[in-house]
Amino acid sequence: MTLLLEGKRFFMRRFSSLFLFMIASALIVQMASCLTPRKGPQKLYTKAVQEGKVYDAIIVPGIPFNNGNWDSVMKARVLWSWILYKNGIAKNVIYSGAAVYSPYKESVIMGLYAEQLGIPKEHIFYDTNARHSTENVYYSYLVAKEAGFKSLALATDPFQSFMLKSFLDKRFRTKIDRLPFVTDTLAAYTHLNPKINPRKAKVNNFVSITEQESFFRRFRGTLGRDIDWSKYPDGKLEAL
Repeated sequence: MTLLLEGKRFFMRRFSSLFLFMIASALIVQMASCLTPRKGPQKLYTKAVQEGKVYDAIIVPGIPFNNGNWDSVMKARVLWSWILYKNGIAKNVIYSGAAVYSPYKESVIMGLYAEQLGIPKEHIFYDTNARHSTENVYYSYLVAKEAGFKSLALATDPFQSFMLKSFLDKRFRTKIDRLPFVTDTLAAYTHLNPKINPRKAKVNNFVSITEQESFFRRFRGTLGRDIDWSKYPDGKLEAL
């Protein structure tokens, strides 16, 4: 009887956690839908231009490469990084992402597209360790430190940029600015569709993260819980 009671309590705790998570997710989606996808990013971009910002590097988080072609989100992120580079706002680009949901290193795939668009190889850097959005920033920060970069900005879609704002403010002693893509600016370049050889990014003996970790474990990773913050004073990475 005690075992049944404990089982019932365990189920109710898990159910409550899942229910609360579903409510939180719904609120986040609703909140994000209220954000202006044009005004916010345009304001941040205009401010960077007016202040004459030139970043040593921008961080571009990866996204799965499926069906042998980039999807609209990856295309937008890569195009935006190219725009920031050619406009002189970014000196270098750090593409971040391991082979997580498909057998292709997300960062390398994006870098291959970026090369075809015209970003020189010597200005493209890679993090191939990150499996979650928080890790995209964390490992890219380490890449930046190794390369001697002093100024960084996160260049991604408006939703991901918004979701990572608190993480950027909390975990890094060097400020990481946000430059989410401006949809109106991207619209002028959507006709571009470079071709790449994805074999260069393919991983042998690939196992998807969904087969390695449960949903709740992956959610912990999304929150940055797989990173050992205890080795950093006050849980913050030292300044670049």
